[in-house]
Amino acid sequence: MSDSRGLYVVVLAGGISHERDVSLRSGRRVADALIEAGHRVVLRDPDAGLLPFLDEERPDVVFPALHGSSGEDGSLLDLLRALGVPTVGSTGAAARRAWSKPVASSLVAEAGLSIPESIVLSHEAFRELGAASVLRVVRGGLEGDLVVKPGSGGSAQGVTIVDDTNDLPRAMVEAFTYDDVAVVERRVVGTEITVAVVDTGDGPRALTPVEIEPTSGVYGFQARYNAGETTFYAPSRLDDDVAAVVSDAAVLAHRTLGLRDLSRVDFIVDSSGRPWFLEANVIPGLTETSLVPLAIEASGTDAPTVYGGLVRSAAARAS
Repeated sequence: MSDSRGLYVVVLAGGISHERDVSLRSGRRVADALIEAGHRVVLRDPDAGLLPFLDEERPDVVFPALHGSSGEDGSLLDLLRALGVPTVGSTGAAARRAWSKPVASSLVAEAGLSIPESIVLSHEAFRELGAASVLRVVRGGLEGDLVVKPGSGGSAQGVTIVDDTNDLPRAMVEAFTYDDVAVVERRVVGTEITVAVVDTGDGPRALTPVEIEPTSGVYGFQARYNAGETTFYAPSRLDDDVAAVVSDAAVLAHRTLGLRDLSRVDFIVDSSGRPWFLEANVIPGLTETSLVPLAIEASGTDAPTVYGGLVRSAAARAS
């Protein structure tokens, strides 16, 4: 796995989002894998000294491992492009499409994927139209259990499953804590599946789908990052035909949103085998309990090979 012509790679991790700690863990894992692959790696926080540092150092490639708004809202990615630094991952424009859950859902629905019925509410509209009136319409417009989540963000922060409508006001407050837009959607019951999509220069391909079975029944923040709270099946226990449909749906979502290099697409697969798109992650978690590393291993490869291929592809694209 070593490479005698290793690249100089700056891995970005940390930031000031709610997911800082997760990002630091992802960055360390990426850095270790790239060092194992034979590259020279510097781990940096995206602070006020970052852009002058990159302008002076001119690394061969930057590998962002930034979760939350620090890396996934497109701002930093646009700046890296303007700086002329080769970067692993999507463009700023594509990141913005995926970062906004309502925008991403609308685009993939137009491409033919199934999305849960939803109502999208800005905090301003929620206040101006009257919370009580808005919630009454929401309750009447969406049947069954609901999922309330921020319009952007990751790691299931601010997400609430509502099986008692009396809990809806609290769920809205929780979602608005993380974003000025909240999404209220009909809960789809089924098997939670995630698919990593990787492109090292020969087109996007889906890695082995991973099935998620949280002990509590809900794949929340604690279940994601505390070992032992979730059982993962890699490969998933889906029938081969259904797994192939989900994999194709992940690649379609990746292409539709204009994503590049690496993404993770999340679905609920219902009892009929139909995948329902939940969200796409531009910079997915890469920690020791994250799903992409599991998918990489289950696909018969390893992190140094995959991450090394991504930095090579980014460097080749720039040249």
